[in-house]
Amino acid sequence: MAIKHNQQIQHNHFRKDWQRRVRVHFDQPGRKLRRRQHRQEKAAKVAPRPVDKLRPVVRCPTIKYNRRVRAGRGFTFAELKAAGIPRKLAPTIGISVDPRRQNISEESLAANVERLKTFKDRLVLFPRKTKSPKAGEASAEDVKKARQSGHEGKVVRANSHIPISNKVTVQEGKVADYESEPAAYRKLRDARSEARLVGVRAKRAKAKEEEAAATKK
Repeated sequence: MAIKHNQQIQHNHFRKDWQRRVRVHFDQPGRKLRRRQHRQEKAAKVAPRPVDKLRPVVRCPTIKYNRRVRAGRGFTFAELKAAGIPRKLAPTIGISVDPRRQNISEESLAANVERLKTFKDRLVLFPRKTKSPKAGEASAEDVKKARQSGHEGKVVRANSHIPISNKVTVQEGKVADYESEPAAYRKLRDARSEARLVGVRAKRAKAKEEEAAATKK
């Protein structure tokens, strides 16, 4: 019930200076600009190295979205092994690794192995010691070309150079040009009928065999 007349004020939290504790975001445009400047500074600092790591192609979960593919958390050990990349070397050369993920289909395994091989072919691995590069590391000429590629100051992303596409190609033509198959509903009904009549048909076949054997005698 509401308080009537001149009563004592309740000991509730109605007298806080809440305006002093309100968080406003008037600095949103300035923060947006600073975030962009920080991205550019980071890109210039690590150039010509990409600012992100290569991600695998995975299919979205649930029946509603599994027609689409997206970037996953990391590559599996099986994918790295098929591509010929050691699992401990992968994170050091810009490849993300997810030890918990498993390959369920051969299609996803083949797609990600091809993605890794494409990245491996384009990779220019700078040597730690330019005078004595190790096996697999780039030569001085390759390093010079990579530095002069015009990526300085730009945000270079590994996944944008090897994009993940959801583009669907539709092939058009006349109905007569394509082979017609029975409808899925008809196939299901036939399979259900065959499964239901297995015992009856076996009994009829046995009766016919017994009848044929009796007539021969």
